[in-house]
Order: sequence, then structure tokens, then C-alpha cells
Amino acid sequence: MDDRELLAKAIALGDKCPPSSTFRVGAVITDADGTVLATGYSGETDPHDHAEEAALAKLDSADPRLAGATMYTSLEPCSTRASRPKTCTTLILESGIPRVVFAWREPAVFVDCVGAETLAAAGRTVIELPELADAVRATNAHLR
Repeated sequence: MDDRELLAKAIALGDKCPPSSTFRVGAVITDADGTVLATGYSGETDPHDHAEEAALAKLDSADPRLAGATMYTSLEPCSTRASRPKTCTTLILESGIPRVVFAWREPAVFVDCVGAETLAAAGRTVIELPELADAVRATNAHLR
């Protein structure tokens, strides 16, 4: 599978999110060969879960595959967060995942997000596929 197909899987996971007053987001983590290691979506096990956090929680933080992994997330990873002490950007940096692919930059509905810039400044490869953003906007139409 290529980046678009894997990101489309993450976007589809956003539809599994329970009703929410926040973003509905899906995430997929793959190893260097594109094999899916874990998935997650916002609110999966707790109303405060973010998708990236839910996916990362399913993996051992010492898993050597994370060093070559890619995080596919429908929305830019958060860089400011009130519900938990660590942002998704921080969790990705701590995991060692070197590559992040997302579809939609977080709009300034709640905060000004700089997740993509923070990840890139830390040496991570960040790829934005805005041609898939309409599907993420549709899943989050309740925020308009």
C-alpha cells in the first residue's frame, strides 16, 4: 500500500469515533515495510483519547519497529492539549517514529496548532496530502 491508501484507512477510522464536540480523527501506524502495527481513533477507549495516542498505546514503547515506522493520521497531530499532559506531537517524538503523514491541518477551532512544524523542526519527515482533506472535513462537519 502507498501513503494515500494508508492515510485513507486512517481517515476511515475517524468515522468510528463516538459523537464528540471535538475532532474525530483516525490513525494508523505502520512499520518500514507498510505492515500495519496498530490503529486508533479519537475516543476509542476513553472520551479524552486522541487517535495517535490510542494507536501508540497498543505498542510497546521499546518496539524496535517504531524507529522505521510511519504515523498516518487524518488530522495534523495536536501541539496544544488541555485533556492530557502530553500532546500527540510530543508522544510521536517520544516514540521515535521518524515519519508522519496527514491530510488536514488542524484548523484554529480550539487552538493554533503547530504540530507539523514542531515535528519537522525535530528532524521528522512530515508529509501533508491535502487532496484527502475533504474526507476529514466531512467527518468533522459538526465543528462548523
